[in-house]
Amino acid sequence: MTSLGMPAVPPPTPHPTWKQAWDAALYGADGFFRREAPAAHFRTSVHASPLFARALATMTREAGLDTVVDIGAGRGELLTALRALDPGLDLLGVEVAARPPGLDPAIAWTTALPEAVEGLVVANEWLDNIPCHVVEVAPDGRLVVVHVDPATGQETLGQPLGHSTVAPSLAAWVERWWPLDAREPGTRAEVGSTRDAAWADVVARVTRGIAVAVDYGHTAQHRPPFGSLRSYRRGQEVDVLPDGSRDVTAHVAVDAVADRVGGVVRRQRDVLRELGVSGERPDLGLATRDPAAYVRALAGATEAAELTAEGGLGDFFWVVTVRD
Repeated sequence: MTSLGMPAVPPPTPHPTWKQAWDAALYGADGFFRREAPAAHFRTSVHASPLFARALATMTREAGLDTVVDIGAGRGELLTALRALDPGLDLLGVEVAARPPGLDPAIAWTTALPEAVEGLVVANEWLDNIPCHVVEVAPDGRLVVVHVDPATGQETLGQPLGHSTVAPSLAAWVERWWPLDAREPGTRAEVGSTRDAAWADVVARVTRGIAVAVDYGHTAQHRPPFGSLRSYRRGQEVDVLPDGSRDVTAHVAVDAVADRVGGVVRRQRDVLRELGVSGERPDLGLATRDPAAYVRALAGATEAAELTAEGGLGDFFWVVTVRD
């Protein structure tokens, strides 16, 4: 019996839900992101080229802002690049890990979200690491919560959505954003309500400025039928395992995020090109007039091409919300 005198509901499995295991693996007392530098395990637009930072600096200044807050700042790589490009910007990194040694003293650092921000708030590949529930169509056709053994990765099926122990918000989100009615057994969804709520919390703190969430993701027309859970370690994709030894990530339902915060969904290649990031090769005539300048321009064009490439970083989504 429970403390209220009600019959206790036996758990369908002794293992935690995916959301619980995922959260502990990444953000627990000895979680992956508390110990590890993200750049040691995967490469983002920030690491690909300083042109990414330059574009964000341009966006900030064109909006008449002078502050940039980086959510999920890693070891301060983006902020360090921004500091070099525009020393007049006020910079703040938000990360669960402690302040990195050697970070420029002019860059502020915190483990908690600021109460209020007037400026540009950016989260590059942060939402994909916000843990969420995984649900699956069971053999009997019911949609159920998926559990996982953190030590082995073995999955088991839990209670159906609609059960008294399952938050009604899961079923509501799936029905609206990732419906699985009449799908075959094994079809699944990653319930993005936690990502929506996390980003809404960030955006609500922006009193004036721009909030930008940059991530790989999908929209309603292109949901992955079997989900998108992935793990990375030391630059390699490895077996998905929420044991704290590796990154655990899943693509973001960016349309749901945008709807929650009144944002606009755009592709990275389009935004960056508007901000002056072009992969166009320099004029060959420059090679004759100024070979060193040609080499620099060619290197910049190569980096820009990577940031805007179709089938690569250019396909990333930007959810942009402007708050006046």
